[in-house]
Amino acid sequence: MIVLARSVRIVPQARAGIVERLGRYARSLGPGLSIIVPFVDKVRYTIDLREQVVSFPPQPVITEDNLVVSIDTVIYFQVTNPVAATYEIANYIQAIEQLTMTTLRNIVGGMDLEKTLTSREQINTELRGVLDEATGKWGVRVNRVELKGIDPPPSIQDSMEKQMRADRDKRAAVLTAEGVRQSAILTAEGEKQSAILTAEGEKQSQILRAQAQRESQILRAQGEAQAIETVFNAIHEGQPDQSLLSYQYLQMLPKIAQGDANKLWIVPSEIGKALEGIGSMVGKLGEDGTPPAPRPVTNRTTRTPVSVGDAEQQTDHALQSAESEVAAAIAAAEDAAKGGLGTKRTSSEMSVSDGESAGPAQPAAQEPRS
Repeated sequence: MIVLARSVRIVPQARAGIVERLGRYARSLGPGLSIIVPFVDKVRYTIDLREQVVSFPPQPVITEDNLVVSIDTVIYFQVTNPVAATYEIANYIQAIEQLTMTTLRNIVGGMDLEKTLTSREQINTELRGVLDEATGKWGVRVNRVELKGIDPPPSIQDSMEKQMRADRDKRAAVLTAEGVRQSAILTAEGEKQSAILTAEGEKQSQILRAQAQRESQILRAQGEAQAIETVFNAIHEGQPDQSLLSYQYLQMLPKIAQGDANKLWIVPSEIGKALEGIGSMVGKLGEDGTPPAPRPVTNRTTRTPVSVGDAEQQTDHALQSAESEVAAAIAAAEDAAKGGLGTKRTSSEMSVSDGESAGPAQPAAQEPRS
């Protein structure tokens, strides 16, 4: 049983057994069941053929600008030749670690800190090439090399943080200034467009207002011209005489005397002539009862004829209205003259009072004819 137990060996999958016969390499055992010569053959080593990962502790490395940085690496390797990995080197893992550190110092020594921090891919590629060439005879293949971390000294980290903070503050200030500039430009353009639109609106408004004023003035002038023309035609068609003008003159006297601020009222000298004309007209009406014959009118429009009875009634009514209005106008003129002048009387007032007492007062007192 002991001989049988020492004759049978089982090698796991992805592993290789190194068999020595009397202290000398004899053969390699593959995965599975294998038979060896008991007491003569001996399985010295069992090599793992799978890809392995080894993380090395951080190592200090000096850069080109004399700054010490701490770099830790990770190596991915695989044993391709179990015999070479067993007999060519005593400890291939330790050898790979030392080779990695020396090669890393050589590569990083030719770079400054900034380039070291930004050239991870370049460092990995160069490091892998050197390790793969050196470990080939050991039966080991380096598949990948990674830098886990590059840590500069604390003082350098503080300086870098300040520099990065200053750079960020600078970019923030630049972006803020750009934003303020763009905002000011857009605001100015908006105000410009607003001012232009406002000016155009004011221009159109002034143009329309001027056109409206022009049309209003034209219409007002046309209306005044038509009114003047109508009044002029009416006056010429009516053929006013001196008596009508005197009557209109007397009707304006009470309006002249109106107002609380009027302390002095001056009666013009022409009022005597007006009163004389009215008095003579009323006297003639009182004597014969017929109105004076109108003056001949040229170029008058044809009027509709009326009967004799209607003409007499219209004449009597007009006579009564004229007498009453004349009497009221004379009385109002006398009251206004007495109240406005007081004790001061001019020569024109004396002539007016003499004219009133001489003639026109008696016809005004007569009863109108029926």
